[in-house]
Amino acid sequence: MCTLVILRRPGHDWPVRLAANRDEQQGRPCAPPARHWPDRPEVVAGLDCTAGGSWLGLNDHGLIAAVMNRTGTLGPAAGKRSRGELVLEALDHAEADAAAGALADLNPDAYRAFNLLLADPRRAYWLRHAGDGPIRVHPIPPGLHLLSATDLDDPGHPRIAHNGPRFLAADAPRPAADDWAAWKTLLAGTHYPESLGPEAAMVVARPDGFGTRSSALIALPAFPSRTTPPRWLHAEGRPDRTPFLPVALDPAA
Repeated sequence: MCTLVILRRPGHDWPVRLAANRDEQQGRPCAPPARHWPDRPEVVAGLDCTAGGSWLGLNDHGLIAAVMNRTGTLGPAAGKRSRGELVLEALDHAEADAAAGALADLNPDAYRAFNLLLADPRRAYWLRHAGDGPIRVHPIPPGLHLLSATDLDDPGHPRIAHNGPRFLAADAPRPAADDWAAWKTLLAGTHYPESLGPEAAMVVARPDGFGTRSSALIALPAFPSRTTPPRWLHAEGRPDRTPFLPVALDPAA
């Protein structure tokens, strides 16, 4: 049950700021964000070593793609394709419009239910596949939004209900100054109201080995370039215990 936070500010020097906690079984092997795919040299993403796809990535055009399971659909299923492929297929495109159009035409029966987020400096979309028909594309309006295992900004989801107001009240990141302090603190949150239960915490640690494996902070400039590239900070572990370090985005790095 991963969680994404996206702040859209059209017209700003940094119109997209994104935060994500990835929750997964602790034993599932993975690798931190890098250029793992020789046939996709423009893609920087985390690598799922089991299925070969990714949960979160960015390409050199400034397009972000992230995929999450929906409630009750954790893990693979016989006869279904890996949802991690969707991130890589999205990042074959230069813009969110094109990626959303291409992925909306996929056969929904080929995948277990998912939420997919696409964002570039101009537009953002939530692609919803809930197992109840075609893949539906929803534009994400300006402002702050949270997405987890149900619907965008779902007030019935404990984590969104608890953390949405907290992110809304927090100081927005200032990527140019490398100031992510408020969001780092919120991503590392382990506390939750008793009335909502442990699913309301941003950091998950279940007895069955499922929990928060990594965390990310990404910002997109209005005009990505070699002089003003996106910013990506990655914590390869629980964000309450692991430092955030810059991800190498320069193709020559």
